[in-house]
Amino acid sequence: MKHFNSIQKIKNARNYIAWGGRTDAALFAAILIVAMFASGCSIDRPKPVSSPNQTPITQSASLALPAAPAPVQPKPQPVAKKKVVRPRPATTVTYTDKASGVSFQYPRKDSLKTGDDANSEMITAGSVPTDFVQPGGVTLAAVVLPSASYKGTDLSSAMFDVSVNKGMTAAECGEFSVPQPSPSTPSDSPVKATAQLSKFMVGDLELQSVETVAGEGAKQHDVKYFHVFENDACYEFALKIATTTPAESEAATTPVDRDAVFSQLEKILATVKIAPEIKSEPAPTVAATTPAGPPAEEAPTQ
Repeated sequence: MKHFNSIQKIKNARNYIAWGGRTDAALFAAILIVAMFASGCSIDRPKPVSSPNQTPITQSASLALPAAPAPVQPKPQPVAKKKVVRPRPATTVTYTDKASGVSFQYPRKDSLKTGDDANSEMITAGSVPTDFVQPGGVTLAAVVLPSASYKGTDLSSAMFDVSVNKGMTAAECGEFSVPQPSPSTPSDSPVKATAQLSKFMVGDLELQSVETVAGEGAKQHDVKYFHVFENDACYEFALKIATTTPAESEAATTPVDRDAVFSQLEKILATVKIAPEIKSEPAPTVAATTPAGPPAEEAPTQ
């Protein structure tokens, strides 16, 4: 636009001279130089390209960048409590008598009686303590089944007991005193007994066995005896069941399944072990010897 104005001014000046204006040649030359100078300056400068529809954009120095989103913290997972696995108590207990070498296992729920307590338990149950043909038997232990095991039946007691007699021979150990009547029992006694002899294997042990059934009044005893001779002694294992028939005034009961009770007691018998007796060997003796003297000198011959 300035270039156009400068050219227009030159034309006007030229027209002015042509029409007789009062100016001289020097003035015209000066005007021409100024116009050309202004025109040259305006040509060298680049003109910004503008659009009538463009809206000027200004940036503010205070324009802040959008803040980065805060990191999302993962939700803490609940700490699982470690489950403490406690070993279950053994369902069976092992009984061991070091003096006799006898050991067996029995259910933990059963009751174990030893020594005098075992003898008292058998006396209370009314059963025969031992079935040896020779005196000297000693009861080591007795396992009594819980009274509630066969609730509602006529079972009054059930037990497994162990006895040992060290004053018997192997031949005597194979015999039983019951059902032979005791001398103290009168011949007309209401006690009646029957027996059945057999053999029974427990591991490597071969046991001689007899089953006796005795009854007196409302009470009845069914006993299985087992004998074995080991360590120069006779060992006896007995399975005893006692039943009582209730009176008419008492609550009615059902007969107990004797086979089921004996099966439970025989499981204890099947675990019986008899350790061999450890005998101390005598210390070796050293015979005293007399050291030999020097050989005797021979007498000179004449």
